[in-house]
Amino acid sequence: MISVHIDGLCEPVNPNGTATYGFVMYEDGKKVTQKYGVVGEGEGMSNNVAEYATLCEALRLLILLHLNRENILIKSDSKLLVNQMSGLWKCHKGYYTSKYDEANELVKLFKEIHFRWIPREENEEADSLSRKAYEEHHK
Repeated sequence: MISVHIDGLCEPVNPNGTATYGFVMYEDGKKVTQKYGVVGEGEGMSNNVAEYATLCEALRLLILLHLNRENILIKSDSKLLVNQMSGLWKCHKGYYTSKYDEANELVKLFKEIHFRWIPREENEEADSLSRKAYEEHHK
């Protein structure tokens, strides 16, 4: 099984701050890779944009690595993302809607993908990567 811990942030203000992402990918409990970066800055950025951008980056990497035929588990501390991607909540208007749509298109390319909410304490590695992206961007 492939599991991916994802996290995004928008600071120093939300919305309209600097949005960044970080994720860590594991295969059978062993770290395979990690990635972090900047989504954007200013108008139109939010924590939800960052969360969904993180998901899209992770999904694109899984596809690039030809892992979209594997059993995938996405773990996030964003209840909005997990509940929307699981079909429990609807997407309403917001800065993030285009990234939400993009994520749903990417998910269609996967054989089996599940989403699980985890507490922030269990997502420290992905969180630290998104913070690292923010800090490096503002050096």
